[in-house]
Amino acid sequence: MTAYVRPPFEMEVANFSIGVKENGKLAGVAICGRPVSRHYDDGYTLEINRLCTDGTKNVCSILYGAACRAAKAMGYRKVITYILQSELGTSLKASGFQCEGIAGGLAWNGERKPKQENQYPHEMKTRWVRTIKEERRYGIQTG
Repeated sequence: MTAYVRPPFEMEVANFSIGVKENGKLAGVAICGRPVSRHYDDGYTLEINRLCTDGTKNVCSILYGAACRAAKAMGYRKVITYILQSELGTSLKASGFQCEGIAGGLAWNGERKPKQENQYPHEMKTRWVRTIKEERRYGIQTG
């Protein structure tokens, strides 16, 4: 994953990671965990903290969909992720995410601030959300 990730990324805790292979070669990976923002860390929200690919077609959409299915199976109600404002979010739209608008700032602050200035892009982000719908099962109960 470190060959493709932008910016360089170290994550201490992840709930799970998902990979996609194309012709036996890893084509992309999604790392999912607790939301970075305390505001969204409610126990029912999962954040796709990083998603990176080698550029293989449709891998982003496959990873977003798989992450949402896994989140649903684990009991999460909402999945969030962030992209740079300059990115279009085509794969997110195709995967059922909705843009909530601009989020975050141009620079990090606090204890978790990256040690080197060139470690992250100085650009606004947009937050994307997908609400996980519960399936309602109707049937005849016997007993």
